[in-house]
Amino acid sequence: MIGNNEDVHVVIITGLSGAGRSQAAKVLEDIGYFVVDNLPVAMIGKLMDTLGVVEGERQRLAIVADTRTRMNAEILENALVDLRREGIPTTVLFLDADDAVLHRRFKETRRPHPVDAASLAESIAVERAAFEDVRASADVIVDTTQLSVHQLRDRLREAFSDADSRTSMRVVVTSFGFKRGAPSVVDLMFDVRFLPNPHWDPDLRPLTGLDEPVRAFVFDQPQAAEFLERVTDLLDFLLPQYELEGKSYLTIGIGCTGGRHRSVAMADAIGKHLAANGVDSSVNHRDLEA
Repeated sequence: MIGNNEDVHVVIITGLSGAGRSQAAKVLEDIGYFVVDNLPVAMIGKLMDTLGVVEGERQRLAIVADTRTRMNAEILENALVDLRREGIPTTVLFLDADDAVLHRRFKETRRPHPVDAASLAESIAVERAAFEDVRASADVIVDTTQLSVHQLRDRLREAFSDADSRTSMRVVVTSFGFKRGAPSVVDLMFDVRFLPNPHWDPDLRPLTGLDEPVRAFVFDQPQAAEFLERVTDLLDFLLPQYELEGKSYLTIGIGCTGGRHRSVAMADAIGKHLAANGVDSSVNHRDLEA
């Protein structure tokens, strides 16, 4: 079917209707992927041959596959087995969002949901249930509930701009506030609400964990330094194990109450440790401006 070519990279874009698949496809097209929409994943091999991917005419290919193509976890897994058997690096990108947000987006656009059901809410529920196993097996999950179009673009550019040359696992450290809900996409989560809260200091309240006075306040606490040491020791052990198992992306969540002080300072410190140790990593702060 397909000759070995480690320079080729295939991204399968899937997820819930209304969660941002079309926007994701546009972003990948902008950074050099050849994008094909509404293609049954079983036909990817034939498409690659037709487009001359293996011969080097197109090195990066993105396929949008979703409810319209009758895709399910078994069909996807069969396609992935075929691609990976031939040495084709493949990433499954899953776009997700809260039910209420999906409902609002469909109401605003007035477009029909592709799943025919008695109500919009039921259509969303049926599709979510059908894609549960697909989501569980995805390499990258992006929850667009709280993301603007620009934030989604930045997130995907960061993940895929150099995906064809990346050989190591990509690690993202995300700070957040529990009062706005924990991230729905996270592999490892740590709660730093046990640390004294800078919020109760009137001088520190307007600042964030990126400001030196807040960082000093947080890490002047002995338990903060010990926590950082224990967590980084754990990550130094875990990350190579995940990588050996073939994991391509790992998200680490660091939470405090509001997501502006303690979690930001700690996430930033963890990110610096990972970068200093040569880990392909980045840090983002979900609730910094909230």
